[in-house]
Amino acid sequence: MTMRLFRHYTELPTEVRGSVVVLGNFDGVHLGHQAVIATARDIGLAAAMPVGVMTFEPHPRAVLAKDKDSFRLTPFRTKARTLEALGVDFLIAQHFDLKFARHTAAEFVDHVLVEGIGARHVVVGYDYLFGQGRSGNVTVLEALGRSRGFAVTAVPPVRSATGVTYSSTQVRTCLVEGRPRDAAWLLGRYFEVEGRVEYGDQWGRWLGYPTANLYLGEYQKPRIGVYAVRVGLDKRGETLWQNGVANYGYRPSVEGRTPLLEVHLLDFAENIYRRRLRVALVEFLRPERRFDGLEALRAQIATDVAQARTILHRLLLSNHAIALDSPIRTVWESTNHTLTSSMNHREGVRGVH
Repeated sequence: MTMRLFRHYTELPTEVRGSVVVLGNFDGVHLGHQAVIATARDIGLAAAMPVGVMTFEPHPRAVLAKDKDSFRLTPFRTKARTLEALGVDFLIAQHFDLKFARHTAAEFVDHVLVEGIGARHVVVGYDYLFGQGRSGNVTVLEALGRSRGFAVTAVPPVRSATGVTYSSTQVRTCLVEGRPRDAAWLLGRYFEVEGRVEYGDQWGRWLGYPTANLYLGEYQKPRIGVYAVRVGLDKRGETLWQNGVANYGYRPSVEGRTPLLEVHLLDFAENIYRRRLRVALVEFLRPERRFDGLEALRAQIATDVAQARTILHRLLLSNHAIALDSPIRTVWESTNHTLTSSMNHREGVRGVH
């Protein structure tokens, strides 16, 4: 069944009112988020009710916070696709602005959840905050639910076997530090960037390694450097995955000034200019650096390609290979994979963000 998309809480038709509704931003849709959605699905299945997610676009932090740095993990397109794969029946992508932010906790419940959505059961993470000034918490929501006639379930924090709490903050840290495998462990799938292939200066083609160039936009940037990647191309509505190697950075050897993701697809010769690509970061290979001449750069690219080919071939032959469009499946199923110790003592990291 295809997930239905609504852009405002007042647009819901009769057949999806009286549902189980999950509230949250779900940036990254990591395994903690997936646990919240799985809880809602269990409730919906038991009560024969549809399950919807209400999220906010743009992200409230982008509207309210003074810090405007790029922090979002997932473009809306990626978030919606992942939520649909998790079995969500409908998605409300509520426009968020300063006017909407002025809803008090009680007004949000009355106008949005009760009058607008007709929620029968609301599911949130244990530390969910809502309403003007984030004045409402789970206790407030439960009290309002009792008086308005809907149930509330707060999902406790979800932690790994080593005690790490799944959170968007942790995912961002992994990406900034060049640890895409640990990010994948938190997400349950590889972290992806997505964009349209732009025309470049043809340096890659001249060097013998043509690249598809993507600008990452206003989203969380990974560590600058070279990665082994999997590249998804849409063909007649189906995503086909190719192996690749990518450089994210400024291209100092050719005097680049704007950060760019350059993706070389292995064993691939099609023209894909202006096509949309999904690029999944699998393994960090090395930092970006300046080379003394283009021949030295060409030789290093050959080494990068060989290393990426080996890593991706081994991955696809192992039990760790994953279907990138199946986010429920955990990436690392073996017991010998653990997160690096730096993830176990980050201060200020809370539960499901």
